[in-house]
Amino acid sequence: MTTPLLEVEDLRVAYGKIEAVKGISFTVAEGTVTTLIGTNGAGKTTTLRTLSGLLRPTTGRITFDGHALGSVPAHRIVALGLAHSPEGRHIFPRMTIEENLLLGAFLRKDPGITEDVERAYTLFPILGERRKQAAGTLSGGEQQMLAMGRALMSRPKLLMLDEPSMGLSPLMMQKIMATIVELRSGGTTILLVEQNAQAALSLSDQGYVMQTGRIVLSGTGRELLNDESVRKSYLGED
Repeated sequence: MTTPLLEVEDLRVAYGKIEAVKGISFTVAEGTVTTLIGTNGAGKTTTLRTLSGLLRPTTGRITFDGHALGSVPAHRIVALGLAHSPEGRHIFPRMTIEENLLLGAFLRKDPGITEDVERAYTLFPILGERRKQAAGTLSGGEQQMLAMGRALMSRPKLLMLDEPSMGLSPLMMQKIMATIVELRSGGTTILLVEQNAQAALSLSDQGYVMQTGRIVLSGTGRELLNDESVRKSYLGED
């Protein structure tokens, strides 16, 4: 067996005295899409924020590409190859699309930055058409494209996406999901948190179900789609 690109062991995270993540363990294999599903408050976003260094665990171990991340600052985690497209997008509204993308490469000094900006425009042509437009004037779906493109500008080995389809039309959601498949085909590993369990598990190699800070079920995307408890709780079936 190959060593996972990301390995999380007995991770616990608290906000003051309130423990939000309660000893979870999971792995992400290189070249795969891995999905975390669960209801609001399950601890999914807290998990991603901890992996990216925005929160610190109370206990547990995070290993990414052979590096222990427990005390590594967030900007160094990006430099190691782990990028985060956060829930809510958090683009810079007064800056142009292109300026937002360039900020995603703030740690880089290589000559490939312009090439990667053009790659983002190839992935999301609407961004290329409006590259000098203020990001705050974009629709929600276009802002999500920009947030993903900005995260890709660091050339990540693993891209974490937090609720990329939230608030989007069905057509735009399909575009985002198709882009995730395209990124995996190009060699980018994906860790996905997604409210649309059906769509997420349909394209996932591995999935984990979180409830109140714990992982209660795991399996391949197909296995979880066919699991009766998952179908009742997350796919809206009786």
